[in-house]
Amino acid sequence: MILNWLLSAVALVIVAHVVPGFVVAGFGAALIAALVIGLINASLGLVLKVVTAPLSLITFGGFLLVINALMLMLASSLLRGFHVRGFTTALIGGVVLSLVNLGLRWLVAAPRR
Repeated sequence: MILNWLLSAVALVIVAHVVPGFVVAGFGAALIAALVIGLINASLGLVLKVVTAPLSLITFGGFLLVINALMLMLASSLLRGFHVRGFTTALIGGVVLSLVNLGLRWLVAAPRR
């Protein structure tokens, strides 16, 4: 669990360097942002995904990207060291964040095989 938290924080720092308008003040802020994003996704994000499941099915999962962007914007509004400039930035940042998280988890899991 701690490893996943650290990887999420590293992913946030990487995304902040790649996506303009996606700002993380430092690694400490990334750790806090990763924790808050995880809590938001586990609570409100889960509820929204269940409620909007029909819309997500109709859009072949595309609406899940919108929900993830909204969760990033909510976290950005709650935290000082983490800022997302707008919805488009949150949408792009969410996609890049997912890909970076996937890559980091693959790199960490690869030596265990």
